[in-house]
Amino acid sequence: MEKRIELERRARKANQITELNLDNCRSTSIVGLTDEYTALETLSLINVGLTTLKGFPKLPNLKKLELSDNRISNGLNYLTTSPQLQYLNLSGNKIKDLETLKPLEEFKNLAVLDLFNNDATQVENYREKIFKMLPSLSFLDGFDCNDDEVQSEGDDDEEVNGNDSEDDVSGDDDGDSDESDDEDNGDVSLSEVYNDDLEEDNSDWEEGEGGDDDEDEDSDIDEADGEPNESTASVNANEKDAEKPAEESTARGKKRKHDG
Repeated sequence: MEKRIELERRARKANQITELNLDNCRSTSIVGLTDEYTALETLSLINVGLTTLKGFPKLPNLKKLELSDNRISNGLNYLTTSPQLQYLNLSGNKIKDLETLKPLEEFKNLAVLDLFNNDATQVENYREKIFKMLPSLSFLDGFDCNDDEVQSEGDDDEEVNGNDSEDDVSGDDDGDSDESDDEDNGDVSLSEVYNDDLEEDNSDWEEGEGGDDDEDEDSDIDEADGEPNESTASVNANEKDAEKPAEESTARGKKRKHDG
């Protein structure tokens, strides 16, 4: 543990360190951690193998202490030299009864206590008794006195991501509106150009440029089918009338010759 402490200090003075992580350093007792760490606020000793807290230093500013997954069964009175403690995790230890927890009554600011996976949690009315013993306690094993679960920081992050995703969806809607705006601002699609050309051709046809041709085509079709239309019949009649005077004049000429 002493070597780990020196490594974590990184040449800093002991009274300048506010957070110290000694997880998994393997030691059965506190060694190398002294009263010099007066500024220390967070100390983590997870899975170290501690069987006792004897020798725990006086840490006047300590607020958060992690002692989970050790083999501590008693000796919590050694922690009372850190009266500002607000968060204490003792889960996964060997605490068997509530009497062992009595020293925690000294912590007037203790708000969060975790005793999960200790035999003491099997005591009848365990939660009610602990909340009564420690009036300042807000959460025990992750739940308050009304069995409402404490909200973790991860839950807050998920809510924020969820809002971001909604914003993304609304952003897609804005994209659609942008496309419609582009159309309103004069961006013309190929289909619109094609439709405009068709409209121009139709207007030319209505003005009569192609009307005569259409009539001729209709008459040609009627003649091909053997059913002349009215215009064709009138033309034929006029041709016959024109031929009759010619024949009459010829006949008259012949008569004049005989008469002469």
